[in-house]
Amino acid sequence: MSRRRIVIVTGMSGSGKSTVAKTLEDAGYFCVDNLPVDLAPKLLDLMEAGGTELQKIALVIDLRQRNFFPRYSEILNSLELTDTTLEILFLDARDEVLIRRYSETRRQHPLAIGGDVIDGIKRERSELVETKDRADRIIDTSDITVHQLRDTIKKIYSDVVPGDIQIMINAFGFGKGLPLGSDLVFDVRFLPNPFFVDDLSKKDGRDQAVIEWVLEKSETKVFLEKMFDMLDFLLPLYIKEGKQYLTISIGCTGGRHRSVVVSSLIAGKLSTQGFRHVRLKLRELGIESSMQIG
Repeated sequence: MSRRRIVIVTGMSGSGKSTVAKTLEDAGYFCVDNLPVDLAPKLLDLMEAGGTELQKIALVIDLRQRNFFPRYSEILNSLELTDTTLEILFLDARDEVLIRRYSETRRQHPLAIGGDVIDGIKRERSELVETKDRADRIIDTSDITVHQLRDTIKKIYSDVVPGDIQIMINAFGFGKGLPLGSDLVFDVRFLPNPFFVDDLSKKDGRDQAVIEWVLEKSETKVFLEKMFDMLDFLLPLYIKEGKQYLTISIGCTGGRHRSVVVSSLIAGKLSTQGFRHVRLKLRELGIESSMQIG
């Protein structure tokens, strides 16, 4: 079994701790905000007793947990370092940047007395000097965007290759409603329908005869060409924005012919273009399969 990894996320208020916590959660970490660190060993014991083995944990700690750092060594020992790697990640930013962020969000600094943000920042920075000195990794977020911060965290802590995106291609029938969680929905009911062809109506979009009949239509050829052009444009932008999951739903009337043919072709095409995590779901046929490569 690999060593358990615990990341303590701390630093200046307004420096991006919430963004980091969400990114770590997407990377498979079990994230807890403001858990009293004295309870961390107990949390692990309870999880293991319940049959849950947590290998990646992130604890978000701010000045409400001042007692953690004076007892750093003691807590490390209690977490059984023989199978646990504990790291402190400290997020920082210049004072003027923090002031601007608080002004833009209209939030109140936790240590601001009478709403004086500058005073709150100075007090917090003073109290976190020792914490910063003990940090294993320091990230200054002053001159980076939220997306750049996410990318940085992914590169450091994620087991997934940076830029990976998990794509679900979902064939469905409009008669049974739109699939929940769809990011992009395409209606292919404009395509000629093999349901009205005697030899094809009782077959589905996995049958070679149905596939050939749908794909030979000029409407299908033009649609697929434009569809692939659009995906070539959109997918890099989604990845750049930090999107990790994308569901593309293709619908026809019954969800058994046209949508199945088109969805299968798109999924196969994407899987050969270097996308490592592509899944195909044929909802009305009750079928879901992985097309992972690499």
